[in-house]
Amino acid sequence: MVVLAAFTTLGGLVALLAGAYGLQQTRRITEAGEVAEALVKAVRQGADRPTLQFETADGRVMEVVSPVPPSRRRPLPAGERVRIAYDSDDPREIVLLGGERRGLDWSFVAAGACLVIVGMALAMSG
Repeated sequence: MVVLAAFTTLGGLVALLAGAYGLQQTRRITEAGEVAEALVKAVRQGADRPTLQFETADGRVMEVVSPVPPSRRRPLPAGERVRIAYDSDDPREIVLLGGERRGLDWSFVAAGACLVIVGMALAMSG
């Protein structure tokens, strides 16, 4: 029972930290990053996300795989222009404005917290 409790708690901590890190990165890039307009390029064969091409404030042209896949709400067709925020220190780190995945990150935080509680309960009962 102790091993199950330890694995449950550890898994919960990993999920909780992954969600918290995602939320922190999204907030940091959205608030302090540079805003640019990116061109959606066609999805490469074998990939599930399109490439976004944009120019940084210092004139570099970057191509980065979209941080989110196309959806019914946001299909991301080739040729469309979308607004992004990028980290000026590392322009490969981007956030698709209006397409942030905060819900997914919050789900990881909540599931992780639940698993930590379950793991602690298992440890106390075992």
